Formats: sequence, structure tokens, C-alpha cells
Amino acid sequence: MNIILLSGGSGKRLWPLSNDVRSKQFLKIFSVPGSANKESMAQRMYRMIKEASPSATVTIATSESQIPQIRNQLGDDVGISIEPCRRDTFPAIALAVSYLHDIQKIEDSEPVIVCPVDPYVEADYFNTLRFMCENVDKANITLMGIEPTYPSAKYGYIIPKSKDQISAVDSFKEKPDEILAKKYMSEGALWNGGVFAFKLSYMLEKSRELLGTSDFHKLYKSYGSLDKISLDYAVVEKESSINVIRFSGQWKDLGTWNTLTEAMEQKVSGKVNADKCSNTHVINELEIPMVVLGVNNAVVAATPDGILVSDKHQSSYLKEYVSDSRPMYERRGWGEYRVLDYKIHKDESNSLVKELVINEGKHLSYQRHSKRTEIWTFTEGFGVLVIDDKRREVSVGDTVMIAAGQKHGVKAVKGNLHIIEVQIGSELVEEDIERYEFDWE
Repeated sequence: MNIILLSGGSGKRLWPLSNDVRSKQFLKIFSVPGSANKESMAQRMYRMIKEASPSATVTIATSESQIPQIRNQLGDDVGISIEPCRRDTFPAIALAVSYLHDIQKIEDSEPVIVCPVDPYVEADYFNTLRFMCENVDKANITLMGIEPTYPSAKYGYIIPKSKDQISAVDSFKEKPDEILAKKYMSEGALWNGGVFAFKLSYMLEKSRELLGTSDFHKLYKSYGSLDKISLDYAVVEKESSINVIRFSGQWKDLGTWNTLTEAMEQKVSGKVNADKCSNTHVINELEIPMVVLGVNNAVVAATPDGILVSDKHQSSYLKEYVSDSRPMYERRGWGEYRVLDYKIHKDESNSLVKELVINEGKHLSYQRHSKRTEIWTFTEGFGVLVIDDKRREVSVGDTVMIAAGQKHGVKAVKGNLHIIEVQIGSELVEEDIERYEFDWE
């Protein structure tokens, strides 16, 4: 199987646990079978694909900001199709398909399956993916239709022409209200779970027809000018040769706190003392204690990005209350950082304080910044610091100032290296960085 996993979205409905750089699909909240470790939605999906089909080729369609998380959690074997910016599912899939053809050298006749990276499913889901591959010749596009368990207004609906396991599609329905959803269900409608199967050659042709090219490098270069349009609107709803395969197994879209907590095994995480609570989940990622007493049917979450206290049902409306802001915590391939303080001063200068943890054997890229000075204080571990190609050893208690424009990097040599970083400058953004090659050996 050739599987494209769509990994987009910041998951604002799961604020403050997820944000633009710490997306919901990378949150380690699920137990690993036979282990005390936890795994994320992305890890769980990738593991189960490989268990069902060890030879499957898996490609993640995502933004550049998610690459460190993907590499850290899934390793180097997974392919990555990088979207320069967000342009909805059709451009993302067209780019990923051209990546398979031009970069991965997958043959035109090969079947391809596209599905989200973050549904909560079991082994029968992957058996259905294989079944879709086996029947990809019977139509230009084959969809997975989820048999609905309740009249949901969150999903689009597929109306099949028959009740057979494989059926031609009669029509598609937009996300309805609950009354219409009940009507669709009575007519045998299926939820559209965003799973598509087709031959590689088919989507390459659609890319040439609708975007002007199927060449990976040309698509990547012009990506920012492409229209934002979903695969459903651009291709699926206009296609006459289209089938749907029924799926009646477990399938949950863990896009809200209400649905996420249904799949969580532990109701309490972190420094929490909860008592006399019913159907309440509490997550505390802060180092300060939290007490929750007599709270029912709620979710309480505290992270460096903020604090949420919400009725579980009302939590599905959270997105409209969350504004874009600087992420306060991020995991990277080299380790992690947490923002401790951020201020804009009267003279309009900025200061920001971070704690960085660089894992043993890892290093920051050799880099420089044009708009900020950094002061590093080393609080734990032992490492090698490089400033303008000059090396020195650093350990607990050492402090160094790095002026704007100076090249610098650091490697953790013995133990994890902890650094308190103070940034001072006119603009303190992650994009203010130039990276350079450096031999750390």
C-alpha cells in the first residue's frame, strides 16, 4: 500500500494542549500495548499501518513546522511532502502525489490511499484500507463511508446507491443540522471520513487538468498561488466513476476535548489532586499543584499556553474563543523548549526568557540571528559551545552573551543540557534565523 497521511491543522479545539507547533496528532496520550510508554495519534496510526502491512509506503503531507515532531516520533523511514503554506486538501494531495511519483519513484499504476493522520481506529480499519486497494480498479475514486452511530452535524454524508459492501455513490450531502442528519441516516447515508483511494495516474492527471502541472518542483514553487480548495469540491463531487466501501468498525474523530477524553485511559495527569468528581478529566503540565473538587462532566487543562475549565459538551465550541498567540512550549528533534516570560517594554524593545533542554548527543543548528542578542546560562549537564567557529566547553554555572549576527551552536555531550536563554531585541520570532553547516565531530 502507498498511504498519504494528511497532517494539518493546529487543533484549536484542544487548546491549550495543542497549538500551531504542538499539534494534537503529536500529543502522547495513548498507552502502547505491552509497554508503560505513551504514544501519540500519529505514532499509533503509523504503528498500526506497519502492523497491518509491513511493506506499506507511508508519506506525511504536512507543513515545515511539523517536521521535527514527525522525525522525532516516526523516525527517518517515513516520507514527508512539505506544504510551503496551507492550501486545503486538494493542493496538499496533488503535491504529495507528485512527491510519490517524482521523488519516491512510485509507478503510475500503483494504488494510493489518502487518510487523516488522527482518527482513533482499530485493526479492522486497516483491513478496510487494504480492501480499498484491492478494489481500486472498479472506479476512478473509492471512498470509505463510515456507518454513522448518531445524527452528527460535524460530518458530510455519502448517499450510496445500494446497501452492498461496495456501492456506487448516488450523491453527497453537506454537513447538515441534526434533523437532516437523522433523515440521511434513515436513507442509509454514511459519514464521509476523508479516506480516498485511487491510482496514482488518476490524481496526476487531475493535477495537470486543474493545476496546470503534476511536476513536484513546479507545484512546490507555485504552491502559494494555488486556490484553497478541498479534494471533495475540486474532484470527488464532480467525478462520475466513484464507489464507496462501508466501514462499520470503531472510528472516532478526536478533534474535541469531549471525544478525546473518551479515548483517554487516565482521567488525571500531572500534579493534580482530584476528588468527588464524575466524568471529569484533568491535565496539568505546569509545575504548580492543582486541586479539583466536586467538578462533574468537565475538562480542566493547564499548560504553558493557558488554562481551560470547560463543560465537556461546551468544549466543542472552544475554537472561536482561542486566538493565535506565540506557542509557549515546543518539542524539537534536539529536545524541547518552554517560554518562561515574554515582555514588550516601554521603549518598544522585547525580552523573552526560555528554558531549553538539549538531549544528550543532540545539538542546536549552527545559526545566527539578525534582530536579537541572546544570553545563555547553563544550569545542568555538560556540552560544547561554538561561537564564530571557536569551541569551548560549558557546564553548570557558565554564562555567555551572543550578539546579533554572531554564529553560534551548542551540543549536549554528557547528560541533557539545560539552558536558560534570555533574548533581547526589536523582534523576537522563530523566523529570525540563518542556519549554517558545521562539523560537530
